[in-house]
Amino acid sequence: MIAERAPVLVGVGQVRGNRDRTVAGAREPLRLLADAVHAAAADACETGTRLLRELDAISLTHVASWAYDDLAGRLAERLAAAPTHTVAASLGGHWPAALLDAAAARIAAGETRIELVAGAEAAASTAVLARAGVDPGADLGWTIDPGGPTPIGPDEMGSPAMVAAGIALPRRFYPMVDTALGHALGEEPAETIAAGAELFAALSAVAADNPFAWNPVARSASEIARVGPDNRMVGEPYTLGMTAMPLVDQSAALLLTSVAVAREHGVAEERMVHVWGGAGSDDAPDVLARADLAGSPALCAAFDRALAAAGLASEEIDVVDVYSCFPVVPRLAARYLGLPPSAVTGATGGHSAFGGPLSSYTLHALAACAERIRAGARTALVHANGGHLTRQHAVVLGREAHVDGYVGDPVPHSVAEPGPPLCAAEGEVTVEAATVEYDRDGLPAQAFLVALTQDGERVAGCTAEGDAASARALTLFPDGPAAAPGPAVVGRRVRVGWVGDRIQVDPAR
Repeated sequence: MIAERAPVLVGVGQVRGNRDRTVAGAREPLRLLADAVHAAAADACETGTRLLRELDAISLTHVASWAYDDLAGRLAERLAAAPTHTVAASLGGHWPAALLDAAAARIAAGETRIELVAGAEAAASTAVLARAGVDPGADLGWTIDPGGPTPIGPDEMGSPAMVAAGIALPRRFYPMVDTALGHALGEEPAETIAAGAELFAALSAVAADNPFAWNPVARSASEIARVGPDNRMVGEPYTLGMTAMPLVDQSAALLLTSVAVAREHGVAEERMVHVWGGAGSDDAPDVLARADLAGSPALCAAFDRALAAAGLASEEIDVVDVYSCFPVVPRLAARYLGLPPSAVTGATGGHSAFGGPLSSYTLHALAACAERIRAGARTALVHANGGHLTRQHAVVLGREAHVDGYVGDPVPHSVAEPGPPLCAAEGEVTVEAATVEYDRDGLPAQAFLVALTQDGERVAGCTAEGDAASARALTLFPDGPAAAPGPAVVGRRVRVGWVGDRIQVDPAR
């Protein structure tokens, strides 16, 4: 019975749309979604449309580029399906792995027979249409109930303390973690930058061979690290080439069933990819309440539990695909797994080169890893990251069934540990993490700081825009971003003061 109920991926479908960014090429997310689902059905077997009609469950990742009242219901209507279970996930990059894991658990338990996990984004097209003055609903017939880009609520941006400190945006938070990690590892800033550039160069080489990649061009590490007109500094230590590209039109769909049902539908044995199971872990949503900003206990715990359940060591995994919105995430993963950075670049291509369709990116990673297993790999470990290194989920796929069938635990475990109390102190502090953000003209715009007082309390804040003196006190590039970086900022003592709700920073005397 365990072998018959073992969950398997039987169909994967991916779509890349409107790469030329034209008004005529724009497709709304619902259509992209349906196209990917039909591709997954065709990939599964000759009677794949029958699989769709018999769907028990549809789980969808969050769509940010267009709003829907009941996207799963609208999709089911297009597929002539009548699922009894639907999930509309909230914002978060961890959801593809978590949804797949939960679907596999239901199939293994006999609660469902056939499940669909899918997602889509059309942010490239919505941007093109906005610039052209085209109304997607009125002019192109996109869904208008409710329609329009999905608003992101304040609770999804981070805690009030994070918002007040200006670090709720991922492009500010993740580089700060990398500065803290670099200090913890004893790296000079030039080494941190080189490590990130080498990782993203390796990812671009993977994307270059991926037909669904948004930017399928291999780039060198020096090209990614070098600051120039087409590769400005975004937030130290990250150039544009080391940041996610969310303005893409991409969709992916995964069809999941049991071995028994797959055989009923004529799916070839060699097309079945076994979902061994996974594990999830959560950290404190408020990053300023965490014990340490230089790592991710949740990431470590998710890997630990997923690999332990699978009975595998990290070096036994053939393909490791790690969420790669910014270099610090695969850097953390590689170090914890004890693998060289090149070993975690997987099968997709990363958010910069492949594209970063927000919450649905890891659907593409799961599809790409399934294809690698069909091509001969024995096992794959797929990692997904949500929020501010907040929610982590890892899933193990296999060419053969696990001896114990499904061995996952889709319910996330909390690993949050209390951190230093937050205060608004003035005077000398020690930098814990920092970044300087640049504007589109390549000039320093604003600095962001997290620091510790002599009493062990935490101070966090952002400078006023245009406060060049504070930016100079925290920058890695005293001679400008096109020059070589200077010494590390983290660990340095500086003096802070407050003007209203903005922090001022001076070198310590």
